[in-house]
Amino acid sequence: MTARLPAPMLIDGRTEVIAHLGWPTHAFKAPMIYNPYFESAGINAVVVPMGCKPENFAALLKSLFTAENVRGALVTMPHKVSVVGLMDKVSPAVKVAGSCNAVRRDGDGRLVGDMFDGEGFVRGLSRKGFRVQGARALVIGCGGVGSAIAASLAQAGVGELALHDTQERSAESLAQRLKMTYPATSVVPGSTDPAGFSLVVNATPLGMNPGDPLPLDVNRLDPDAFVGEVVMKSELTPLLAAARQRGCAVQVGADMLFEMIPAYLEFFGLPGTTAEHLRSVARLQY
Repeated sequence: MTARLPAPMLIDGRTEVIAHLGWPTHAFKAPMIYNPYFESAGINAVVVPMGCKPENFAALLKSLFTAENVRGALVTMPHKVSVVGLMDKVSPAVKVAGSCNAVRRDGDGRLVGDMFDGEGFVRGLSRKGFRVQGARALVIGCGGVGSAIAASLAQAGVGELALHDTQERSAESLAQRLKMTYPATSVVPGSTDPAGFSLVVNATPLGMNPGDPLPLDVNRLDPDAFVGEVVMKSELTPLLAAARQRGCAVQVGADMLFEMIPAYLEFFGLPGTTAEHLRSVARLQY
């Protein structure tokens, strides 16, 4: 018996739209993951890239949500910080990270913002069997993505969270925001020495370009530590390759992307799925 194929996606008068807002749009990956999933699951929704320069963003966002069939928006660079000030309500993750990558309209017409970079990272850890609760974690890099990961680790009950950034003020500011939002979490200064940590996260751009130095002293990694990466330039970055040689379990940068999409779907009130299914139907182009 021949397997029944899903019907091709048909955009009609009932289609719900999720805008993908950013500039430029040529590197957007989300439409090539969401739309094949919607088609495979028979969900009448579509993710549409919408290029918007910073000077036009506030006006576009306001007008966008006057359309009744707009389910929400994915927000990426360069708007992830400026969008926060346009929200009526934000999550604790947004308050800590200072940035937002998802917007929806609630039943009262208010714009609600959330941040899922960290959620995707932590979901990936959990699905690989790593127990965040009570762990000692080191996050190197306290920019937007590092802040989001730190917030999600705190929310998940990490035991101790050490922060390091080449800009000390960034690490100190993040520590203050974490202590205000998650007062039960122990937040301490960190360094590039990963010894003694069960979870080590590279949230810096190091690894994007050939010849980049490693972000930490790999020889100091505990062999049973878990090492996570946010760089997606290549699946196995030099850091992760070196960590594997030490015996460490690792999480590649792309895992964060696929793991955060189920959280996005929940936020938008759409049927959920797994990261594995998303990988199987995605039509990514590089």
